[in-house]
Amino acid sequence: MNYRGKNRRVRDRLRLSLPVRVQFREDAETEWTEVTRLNDLTPFGASFSLTRPADVGRLLYLTLPMPRQLRCFDHVEDQYRVYALVRFIRAQFPEGSTKPSFFVGVAFIGKRPPASYQLDPQRCYEVFEPESEGGLWKLLEQTPVAEGQMPKKETRLSMPVEVTIELYDEQWNITTREQTVTENISRRGAAVFSSLAAARGSFVRLSSSRYQTSAFAVVRARRTGSDGIPRLHVEFMDQEWPLEEFG
Repeated sequence: MNYRGKNRRVRDRLRLSLPVRVQFREDAETEWTEVTRLNDLTPFGASFSLTRPADVGRLLYLTLPMPRQLRCFDHVEDQYRVYALVRFIRAQFPEGSTKPSFFVGVAFIGKRPPASYQLDPQRCYEVFEPESEGGLWKLLEQTPVAEGQMPKKETRLSMPVEVTIELYDEQWNITTREQTVTENISRRGAAVFSSLAAARGSFVRLSSSRYQTSAFAVVRARRTGSDGIPRLHVEFMDQEWPLEEFG
């Protein structure tokens, strides 16, 4: 099949509830696997829900019984095995559940990962259109940043926003809840005064009742300032913080 351009890709999005095995390497020592079902599928990407999140820009390894006419390679294999880049993630709460699930959209990037992923599975990437029409997405490595910093330079507001911060464990139960304020905040992250013992890579949710906003975030660093007050540096996962609300 010869698919041409983004418009064609959108038109060929199929709602197929196929099983898919998802593997994610959190770091060099930690890996998890989950079996779920597709929400929709194209030759170049898919969407599905997971019970745990994977950061935008990270790679997943998928195994699924993809229809052969949609494949870009391995047309005679029973299972289609493809690496995929997380393009977006959105938290949602199933009806009657206090635990979130995560709706994920991915772009297929090929049969093998880049060499940099083998060396560092925490590496983040971006995708861009291939030069040839109908090809898989191509990868561009994101520039690594120092621990505790946001991935890109952006506007930060140095202001105390009152928030509730909830710390989740590996089973996505809330272990601790704290009322606090931000030291600074941007669309993609914040520094929050907090006494929570949240390690790097932990997941939290920040909520503001005043502005009726909440967002899941991953802890990038925990440090104590020169004033002796501990802080958490977090990066928002499933949405940007609406800074227009604070204008």
